[in-house]
Amino acid sequence: MTAELIDRTTSDVYRSYVYAYPHKTAYRPLDPAPSLADVWADEARDALFLYLHVPFCEMRCGFCNLFTRTGAPDELTRAYLDALDRQADAVAAALGPATFATAAFGGGTPTYLTAPELDRLCRIAGRFAPGVPLGVETSPATATTDRLAVLAEHGATRISIGVQSFLDEEARAAVRPQKRAEVEAALGRIRAAGFDVLNIDLIYGIDGQTPATWRQSLDAALAWEPEELYLYPLYVRPLTGLGRCARDWDDHRLELYRLGRDHLLAAGYEQVSMRMFRRPGTGGGTEYCCQTDGMVGLGAGARSYTAALHYSFEYAVEARHVRAIIDDYVAARDFTTARVGFALDEDERRRRHAVQSLLQAAGLDRAAYRARFGGDAADHLDLAPFAERGWLTETPDVLRLTPEGLAHSDAIGPALFSPRVRALMDAYEAR
Repeated sequence: MTAELIDRTTSDVYRSYVYAYPHKTAYRPLDPAPSLADVWADEARDALFLYLHVPFCEMRCGFCNLFTRTGAPDELTRAYLDALDRQADAVAAALGPATFATAAFGGGTPTYLTAPELDRLCRIAGRFAPGVPLGVETSPATATTDRLAVLAEHGATRISIGVQSFLDEEARAAVRPQKRAEVEAALGRIRAAGFDVLNIDLIYGIDGQTPATWRQSLDAALAWEPEELYLYPLYVRPLTGLGRCARDWDDHRLELYRLGRDHLLAAGYEQVSMRMFRRPGTGGGTEYCCQTDGMVGLGAGARSYTAALHYSFEYAVEARHVRAIIDDYVAARDFTTARVGFALDEDERRRRHAVQSLLQAAGLDRAAYRARFGGDAADHLDLAPFAERGWLTETPDVLRLTPEGLAHSDAIGPALFSPRVRALMDAYEAR
């Protein structure tokens, strides 16, 4: 079955970004809704990851399918933080004694919030995870001096800024109206604030982008000597601005990926995954070991992960549905149960561990897998088709994707999804 799935997906290498397993489109309402106290009762709580979600942006980019809304008035952001406070109280009571190893703010754009609102967000996070490494996502327009000062005061260690392209015409093509001068000014403010790690996100495959213009963006980013760089292919998804355009986007992305990968490797960066590149010896300590660590998510678009259950709130992309879900979240008074989610049996846990390990350049540690699951990943999953295509190498200690395998991460990931997850994702009605 894996070979058939690979054949089906190889011609569409960039169908989707496999950043989690299972995807939220496999989640369904939980009936009955279990109490959070029961969900977390038997979980290890000594090295948790805290994630706070802010579902607001100043604009929606053409490629964006995140759970976010634009144009949120002040009264809504205040009410959202009030709801976040209530949820934090309920989750803290359900968790009991717990220790967090790292934290992150995502979205949306967390720095859409004003400086005082960001201060409040940091204080909510500090109730769970004081003094731990903190990563925060920002945008050129919202990386203002006062906001960055708040984040620095609260000990943020990593700032990730979505630049996507340093060329104004490419930014417009991605429906991201920004000027290079604004981007450079924001990067200057971030560097001046003194965060340990600067990450710059870039996108390849934008309409009209060429190898030469892609190299220009890469060099413009490298001029800031970022500790990390993420290179994302342009994904065109349902209900996004670009998704409504009748164009073929897939022709040259693989060529641009290889160019970007080789350019960064030549500049001294190490490849961590298909998307992530890092200067050796740097890191903000905000990495999440999704194979084994539990995640506690707060906010309307946040997920929480235990070994047996992944849960969240409803998911949507279309503006009217997103707004309705946020309105329901803001009005809620009871956050003591898990409402929407996916229960993982042993097979799903094995698949998750394998997907999240194989899609990293370090590969799958076979001894760690055996210790957790009592067998070898090569016996539990059909990995032979990857090796036959030259995408996988095998040693007694590690199963690791080759450079070409990493290039095809977005085909390999879905090929390892279970029939149950694929059926749920196929049945999901985009909204």
